[in-house]
Amino acid sequence: MHKTIINGLILLMILGSCKQKTKEIIEVENTDKEPVTEVSKTIAKPFFKLSLAQWSLHKAMQSGEIDPKDFAQKASELGFEGVEYVSQLYAEDLKKDADPKKAMQQLLEVLLAKSKQYKMQNLIIMVDGEGDLAVLDENERNEAVEKHKKWVDAAKFLGCHSIRVNLFGTNDPNKWVDVATDGLSKLSDYAASKDVNVIVENHGYLSSNASLLIEVMKKVNKPNCGTLPDFGNFCLKRKDGVRWGASCIEEYPKYKGVAEMMPYAKAVSAKSHDFDAQGNETKIDYKKMLDIVKKAGYKGFIGVEYEGEQLEEIKGIIATRDLLINAAKQLN
Repeated sequence: MHKTIINGLILLMILGSCKQKTKEIIEVENTDKEPVTEVSKTIAKPFFKLSLAQWSLHKAMQSGEIDPKDFAQKASELGFEGVEYVSQLYAEDLKKDADPKKAMQQLLEVLLAKSKQYKMQNLIIMVDGEGDLAVLDENERNEAVEKHKKWVDAAKFLGCHSIRVNLFGTNDPNKWVDVATDGLSKLSDYAASKDVNVIVENHGYLSSNASLLIEVMKKVNKPNCGTLPDFGNFCLKRKDGVRWGASCIEEYPKYKGVAEMMPYAKAVSAKSHDFDAQGNETKIDYKKMLDIVKKAGYKGFIGVEYEGEQLEEIKGIIATRDLLINAAKQLN
């Protein structure tokens, strides 16, 4: 009897040992696999977050194919975390009520509800068509400041950190720095009371002269005033002197410009037009641009802004998004 019990105990010990070894083998195998998965996730994750600039969809929105109020939904479907609104794309919505303030409030309530529904972070409102902040005439400049204020209020309501403004006006570089400083300072003072930033994009002519723009930043010298470096908007002059729509005849060095603007950057815009067979932008070295951005210590959102003609808008957005992710992997 004792011998049988002893043999049974030995058998149980052997079986237990086998089970333990099997468990250890499984754990070792899982241990081998899990860290590899985690490492690959770390490598794949870029140093920035991805947002979508609404201008990337301006053709579809202006044609009526996409309702501008559905922007958050489209951005969510394309895998973005944040959105950057464009004021001019809501011009028709703002005409739907005779009372401009009421029309604005109705629009903002819809946009806020949509952003919450699709878990989108509201980041920026790109403001256009509200007057030039760098004109020589002070009364005209002050009027432009006043017209911009409603978009500061809108940004506050939506939870955006900034409004993006233009610094068009005089093209005399000696006078531009002073008047741009004045207009930007006045608007930034108001925006500070709403806890909103005012950021300037290199958007053509003297605003694309990064060294001059940095002079303005230094003279304004306000914590809520900064820049929005765009990878591709460094045209200093267009044919026949027109502001938009004509070929560029003089350009500021783009990599130098982004590097100069980064110390003041509160957002970054990844412009794209055309792509080669490997998925690279044909005129902008994205790896080089991201290296500049990363070395500046920037870890915020980078906005996809596709403006090309070869690909339709959704495909162009996806191509730009994927290029950013792949270029970031190369830096790692």
